[in-house]
Amino acid sequence: MDLKLPKKLKVGERWYSVDIVETMERKATMGYVHYGVRAISVALKSNVTNKPYSNDEVSDTFWHELTHAILFDMGSNLYKDEKFVTRFANRLSKAINTAKFK
Repeated sequence: MDLKLPKKLKVGERWYSVDIVETMERKATMGYVHYGVRAISVALKSNVTNKPYSNDEVSDTFWHELTHAILFDMGSNLYKDEKFVTRFANRLSKAINTAKFK
């Protein structure tokens, strides 16, 4: 896997670890934010089909879970709104993945 994700990052004043796991424990999930222990988990393959996720899917999942964590840190109830988080994170992921620095 060529995708590079951080090992940890700061959301507001709190550090979150980023854990890349083989599969998620909860069925049909690709990632999860563990608010209590301040950790973001992202899976490399499906726990339903056992198929690996593409780099784009893993990246999108990371940005999706980070969006949840940011909204939670802001005290916004939008952190629970999957439709909003998905739409926002998809646009964020696309913007970051297409950014040109030169």
